[in-house]
Amino acid sequence: MTVTGSTLAALGAGPAFAQRLRIDPNEFQPLPIAIPNFVAGTPSDGEVGVGVTQVITNNLKRSGLFAPIDQAAYLEKIVNIDVQPQFNNWKSINAQALVTGRMTRQGDGRLKAEFRLWDVATGQQLTGQQYFTSPESWRRIAHIISDQIYERLTGEKGYFDSRVVFVDESGAKERRVKRLALMDQDGANVRYLTPGKDLVLTPRFSPSTQEITYMEFGQGDPRVYLLNIETGQREIVGNFPGMSFSPRFSPDGQRVIMSLQQGGNSNLFVMDLRSKSTTRLTDTPAIDTSPSYAPDGGQICFESDRGGKPQIYVMPAAGGQAQRISFGDGSYSTPVWSPRGDYIAFTKQGGGQFSIGIMKPDGSGERLLTSGFHNEGPTFAPNGRVVMFFRDPGGNGGPSLFTVDISGRNELRVPTPGFASDPAWSPLLS
Repeated sequence: MTVTGSTLAALGAGPAFAQRLRIDPNEFQPLPIAIPNFVAGTPSDGEVGVGVTQVITNNLKRSGLFAPIDQAAYLEKIVNIDVQPQFNNWKSINAQALVTGRMTRQGDGRLKAEFRLWDVATGQQLTGQQYFTSPESWRRIAHIISDQIYERLTGEKGYFDSRVVFVDESGAKERRVKRLALMDQDGANVRYLTPGKDLVLTPRFSPSTQEITYMEFGQGDPRVYLLNIETGQREIVGNFPGMSFSPRFSPDGQRVIMSLQQGGNSNLFVMDLRSKSTTRLTDTPAIDTSPSYAPDGGQICFESDRGGKPQIYVMPAAGGQAQRISFGDGSYSTPVWSPRGDYIAFTKQGGGQFSIGIMKPDGSGERLLTSGFHNEGPTFAPNGRVVMFFRDPGGNGGPSLFTVDISGRNELRVPTPGFASDPAWSPLLS
């Protein structure tokens, strides 16, 4: 699916403002924003205009950084986006930003999407873009526009034009069928990647291609697979004696790091995907598992019980001396490095609670984002601002996916068709 875009000329004059939205976790107020329905360029485009508007509104609201104003409060109906809005109408309902847009079906069947973002206080256009795409890709256009608005108003990259791979779980608890599934970050466009015959675990995205790596327990030894989600082609990365766990890509997508069990202990190994050569990184009598690369590829974090109970360690990516960075009460597991490099997210267990938290790569600044019964498996949004994880309440229920901001605010459930676990967020698609 191709999306082509270009910049719309600004209607407003003068210098654009600095980012208004200061993301201070202590005194944060979401930014009031008005998002009227996108104008229909031809009479038959009304439905897609409303759909795009709803997706943008939901994205911005779910981020927790914006407060979309109810359309019932609007004093002005936008009928032509090439004419400046009457800004007093928007000031009087307390809108600080205004989004106007138009969807038009072209003669060749493509869809043209245009939008403008306005600073209501100054009457200036902050950004404007137009895109051409196939009609079935209208949701993707809405995500791309959401990212543009988010970036212009916060100064940070957005994360809406991204996908999540996860383990879909269905059926009775003792006979649960587990399939790999893929969805947009907001839960839409779910599709299944495996048929559910064999148990699948720990899917992870490549940072550089539309590929995932995952484990499958079929007949015989568990295998680590690579799956191209565009073509459906898959290949075995390796078929290792004993058990292999938690494969993950290097930042350049050229290597896969994993944990291999041999006897009572497990160590970390990295495999070059082109040469298929494997290098051993740790050699201890302990259980070393859940490795994750720093975004620059220079270090890895991992979980190890070499000190008695599971803790988080950091070491050079080529091997060498490991430094323990977790020192709180309880045990720490499933570490994952933020795409920004500033935090490592983890699962912490202690006192009957499972918490999802973050700490800096030197172990300082530990912050628990959410606690309760059986939270596990954090994964970062591509901009490093939001963490997704899964929660299993036990009993006859099953796991569900949730997101929470790295400030610990705005915990939300992610809609999925059934039970869902082990999410992994993709990089931005564009």
